[in-house]
Amino acid sequence: MTLKKITEYLKGELRGDPELTISGVEGIEYAQASDITFLRTEKLPEGIQLRAGAILVRDFLNEVQISQIRVKNPQYAFARLLELFYVKKPAPRGISSQAFIEEGVVGIGHDVTVFPFAYISKGAKIGDNTIIGPHVFIGEDTIIGNDCMIYPGVVIRERVSIGNRVIIHSGTVIGSDGFGYVFEEGRHYKIPQVGGVIIEDDVEIGANVTVDRATKGNTIIMKGTKIDNLVQIAHNVKIGPHSIIVAQTGIAGSSELGSGVILAGQVGVADHIKIGDGVKIGAQSGIMENLSSGTYFGTPTLPHREWFRLYALYKRLPELFKKIKELEEKLNIIEGRSEK
Repeated sequence: MTLKKITEYLKGELRGDPELTISGVEGIEYAQASDITFLRTEKLPEGIQLRAGAILVRDFLNEVQISQIRVKNPQYAFARLLELFYVKKPAPRGISSQAFIEEGVVGIGHDVTVFPFAYISKGAKIGDNTIIGPHVFIGEDTIIGNDCMIYPGVVIRERVSIGNRVIIHSGTVIGSDGFGYVFEEGRHYKIPQVGGVIIEDDVEIGANVTVDRATKGNTIIMKGTKIDNLVQIAHNVKIGPHSIIVAQTGIAGSSELGSGVILAGQVGVADHIKIGDGVKIGAQSGIMENLSSGTYFGTPTLPHREWFRLYALYKRLPELFKKIKELEEKLNIIEGRSEK
């Protein structure tokens, strides 16, 4: 594709050769003369030898001699070009004769692909252009919308509602029982989990994620939220729109996250916690109280400025301990002299 066409596609502004042909999209360290790359910052990183044929920038760089396309968000433009050059949606393949479709399935839409050994239960409904991979299980009365991609080995249990353009990666279980027990007569009695799960449009869920069904009502993941691999979402949790949940995070039952929340890796959220819109939580933090706004780190969580001050002090503890021991020894000597 020529730079002229790429610029038109991105609605950018070109400085350079409009007829230069681009055949690949690469990161800045690996891009060659036939590739286009992008720049995250306002200037080239130190030590980088720029060999690409063209580069996406936020503002034109006078020190760069290769062709440049100015766009509002270079990383977003880079993602769109990766999709354009490399992501090809497979053509519909129909329903495999080796898939099992129970009697009483409500409906399977147009151009749906169902791979061998998938199992679709009665009462289920599959929307147009959705792809169901091999060894996927879809439970009774579950609804899956249009243009979804369900990768091999996913389990979607009964009474789950999934919106449009949802992506679910392998090994994930949606609608497993919530972890609910009551202790009586010396044993843990299971509380029936009879609610459901609602996953709204444009959600992506990584590999080996578990989203538990509600005890009553629904566990809800709202539109545009992206969930990394190995995340646990407990019963009756509500995650607001366009949030980011990073790997190995665990969210306990009945917690609520607002819009645009970011939980970094290995964050733990206690039950019945409320987190406000736009809150950001650093990796390995433990949340044990409601948070209305801001950025937090640590266990228990603290505002990030306070946490960094305490961390700086923590790193000095060996030095401070040594000084205290020295002062104790001097004090002992002084006290010994005064006694004499």
